[in-house]
Amino acid sequence: MFSSLGVRNFRVYWLGMLVSLVGTWIQQVAQSWLVFELTNSVLLLGLVGFLGSIPILILSLFGGILADRLNKRNILIVTQIIFMCLAFTLAILTQLKVIAPYQIMIIAILNGIVMAFDAPARQAIVVELVGKPNLFNAIALNSVAFNSSRIIGPALAGILIATIGMSGCFYINGVSFLAVIVALYFIRIGHVHIPLKGNGTLKDLKDGFNFIKNNRLIQALIAMVGVVSLFGVAHVVLMPVFANDVLKVGIKGLGVLMSAAGCGALLGALILARLGDFKFKGKLLLSSAMVFSVSLIIFSLSKIYLLSIFALILIGFSSVTAVALVNTLLQTKVEDRFRGRVMSVFMITFAGMMPFGNLIAGGLAHSMGVSFAVMAGGIVCAIFFTIVSIVYPAIAKIN
Repeated sequence: MFSSLGVRNFRVYWLGMLVSLVGTWIQQVAQSWLVFELTNSVLLLGLVGFLGSIPILILSLFGGILADRLNKRNILIVTQIIFMCLAFTLAILTQLKVIAPYQIMIIAILNGIVMAFDAPARQAIVVELVGKPNLFNAIALNSVAFNSSRIIGPALAGILIATIGMSGCFYINGVSFLAVIVALYFIRIGHVHIPLKGNGTLKDLKDGFNFIKNNRLIQALIAMVGVVSLFGVAHVVLMPVFANDVLKVGIKGLGVLMSAAGCGALLGALILARLGDFKFKGKLLLSSAMVFSVSLIIFSLSKIYLLSIFALILIGFSSVTAVALVNTLLQTKVEDRFRGRVMSVFMITFAGMMPFGNLIAGGLAHSMGVSFAVMAGGIVCAIFFTIVSIVYPAIAKIN
């Protein structure tokens, strides 16, 4: 299950990243609470999230070009230092009680810009840390780190906000970036191919798009992630409404529902890590995608608390399984010189499309109700994945 951690470079990187991710989740919870405390506006809560995601959609392609041109480790050191400075800036402004909503929005935009250059390099460096034979296990362990932090971080945030305040949470996040910065400093990667420079940004963009255009498998994999981001995220943003109005379980029930999805995701990541480089990855991908779609529909129709929890566990489990498989298949099927650009497109479809998915879900929920919004998303996903399995039968044959 933890075989990739036997590789020194990846072990050092993974531990540093885990600490940093916990800090990031602590800040996200504290920042949301701060925005709501300052404005008492749900709209501004959504706007801050939207502003933080939009730069990923616009700039990730350029981040991919940079990752293909330069040393990925050095890119990550720079981005993590900037993240740390932004966290300390937010902490100082909050401690001095001069923080204002517009400042939080500016910091959110700046974090999004940095993320657009950080994410492609972070995705593409994994294969350089562990090699292709260990890639699947390493990506699964990255999901373990992310989903563990998603459970630990918010739990700690509630305690920390009450004891050291929101500014203290932001300081902790700033310090947490030191863990991954130090880890990156001690990583040594040999024999990494750095492409020749001088092609020009537009030429590099065109070459990256042409590579994807000429590879139907990569197109299908990226499209699957895009559909999930557009139509499969409604349950997350609408969860408070399900807890309060549909299931009648209140704020405590909301916490359990959110944890159920996180626990399912963590379980999925651990099982994938245990499987290692197994056969029939394509069949598992298609099966996971269909389980995800059906689970969304079940959750949308459920009026029973325990059934909803079970559906969310399946949603978390199947979504992590599917996304980790797509990530692995992309990285193993892509030429090294295009990896950064392809992974930047992956990040655009995975993270950059989510704000628009939230807007679609919000519009449907407003006009047709929350249950219909989630059910419609599940149906769209199920139809699309069925079409993909018919039009791209090669996916099912991938080992």
